[in-house]
Amino acid sequence: MPEADRTVPPSPAIEAAAVPRPAYRRKLFWVALLYFSEGLPLGVFYDLFPVWFRQQGVPLADIGALSLLGLAWTVKFLWAPAVDHARRHRWWICAANLGMAGVMLAFAYAGIALGAWAWVAIGVFTMLSATNDIATDGYTIELLDAREYGLANGVRIGFYRAGMLAAGAMLIVAGWWSWPWAWALGAAAFVLNGLVALLAPAERARPGAPTSSLGSEWAALRSQPLFLVALALVLVGLLWPVLPPLLKWLARPELAGLQATSTTWWFRGALPVALMFAGAALLVGAARGREASALRAGPMFGAWVELLARPGMVAVLAFILLYKLGDTAMGFMVRPFWVDAGFTPAQIGLVSVNLGLGLSIAGGLVGGWYVDKRGIFRGLWVLGLWQAASNLVYAFAAWQVPLMTPGALVTGLEVAAADQAVVYAASAMESLTQGLGTGAFLAFLMSITSKERATTEYAILSSIFAFSRSVAGWAGGIGAQELGYANYFFLTFWLAFPAYLLLPSVRRMLGRSTDATRGEPAGA
Repeated sequence: MPEADRTVPPSPAIEAAAVPRPAYRRKLFWVALLYFSEGLPLGVFYDLFPVWFRQQGVPLADIGALSLLGLAWTVKFLWAPAVDHARRHRWWICAANLGMAGVMLAFAYAGIALGAWAWVAIGVFTMLSATNDIATDGYTIELLDAREYGLANGVRIGFYRAGMLAAGAMLIVAGWWSWPWAWALGAAAFVLNGLVALLAPAERARPGAPTSSLGSEWAALRSQPLFLVALALVLVGLLWPVLPPLLKWLARPELAGLQATSTTWWFRGALPVALMFAGAALLVGAARGREASALRAGPMFGAWVELLARPGMVAVLAFILLYKLGDTAMGFMVRPFWVDAGFTPAQIGLVSVNLGLGLSIAGGLVGGWYVDKRGIFRGLWVLGLWQAASNLVYAFAAWQVPLMTPGALVTGLEVAAADQAVVYAASAMESLTQGLGTGAFLAFLMSITSKERATTEYAILSSIFAFSRSVAGWAGGIGAQELGYANYFFLTFWLAFPAYLLLPSVRRMLGRSTDATRGEPAGA
């Protein structure tokens, strides 16, 4: 056979590379599905529960206090080490979603009956959602390589927001049929999410693990009671918001004085927040103490001690606390504003699904692309400005749109077409810009976590953000009630800027991170 006629068969490696992998085997496919699953519970918490409560005449201050039940997202770092140690992230995700489905079925069975049980059920719901977050974030950080963070974060944000806005479908069902059908739809969605998570690729071998056992860590902890006091304060602050509805439900004569006190703003909100702050301050002090070095290798507190030992980390933690403060301070009052403006649950849901879904995904993808092109630091301050702009648009909408008379029958026809257009434009702006700012923010959080303790470290960092979200939601109920929607939304615009004072510390932290050495200039 002539030499020219010979054909060399391609190697198996080349053939494998030439054949595109199915979508279900690509990393971004699973990132999208898992973050849709992570976003759905937050959509239920921020969209459905406030609308359901407001339709039953619950005051704005009480709806704001409802956000304190979201403090479970703040203290999830307490049980994140258990998830980190056990691995099996997909099974944690499945179990958490099935548990949330059970809560939805409890609401479907109860109909519109509102009582102390509802507060307890929502508290359980947020605990399960926080566990789902821990497992999903840990799984994703271990799944992705550092060079994939930019685009992957765009997908994460887009589908996380898609999951949040998918809760709008439940509002549509509530408007067209009834609330029990809406809760049943939510239960079905959570069951599906849990079962799909089991099909995701198995976890890879971990690059490292704590060198100390849990037993030796607890032995060291007993010699440092400051840690135990700090944890006790945090847990009491977490459980405190359940106390007022529990006292109301008990209705015992000997508790009448305490029940009256439990209706005050300082008892419902300021006191648990102060307990949480006190516990967090003690944790910071204990973790930076000389004796804490014995805990650094431990599986429970090792990640916390190691994070706080980094230079400039306290300022960075303050930045995480403040970066999305303006966004979160407004967010919990947006849906009550829609209700008070005369929109029906079906209208709210239709706008969220039809308008918000595409814009949220677009915002997340554009934010991820911008971070890839311009770097995390530039993304934080540039995209953060766009994030703040939506607050001004909502303030304008609240000034323009008249509110309904309390107790009036709402059919959705009372809102003028021009007013509807203003509110829809504000919703579109919010959906687009929140994805932009979140893209840079999540890339920053991922860039300063280590692969060895990815689940626990990311849980700590995201817990700090969740704390500001819960506190801002509580304060938002009081602010909107006392100032009115328009003035309060305008105030939240200015809350976006204190974090900018801490950007020099963020730049230095990025300069020391491993992501900075792979192409993120310290002064980007």
